[in-house]
Amino acid sequence: MSFTPLHDRVLVRRIEGDAKTSGGLIIPDTAKEKPQEGEIVAVGAGARDEDGERITMDVKAGDRILFGKWSGTEIKLVGEDLLIMKEGDILGVMA
Repeated sequence: MSFTPLHDRVLVRRIEGDAKTSGGLIIPDTAKEKPQEGEIVAVGAGARDEDGERITMDVKAGDRILFGKWSGTEIKLVGEDLLIMKEGDILGVMA
């Protein structure tokens, strides 16, 4: 099943962080914060300006991104937990 977000939205898969501290302690699931890093799975066509022209997206599928802590809407798609968010919620692309 394929899924394409509308307009200036992106579909993101969270990238899980380390389960251990730098000192080697294991962090239980209940104490972990949700990661703010992800990989873009799919990208919409882009928003439109006042003249009806498409504004191209600055990100593409496969980009690793950082996003705000409360960004996006969590969804479950084909048994996988994903996020849908607007391109404006993305803080930056990781090189």
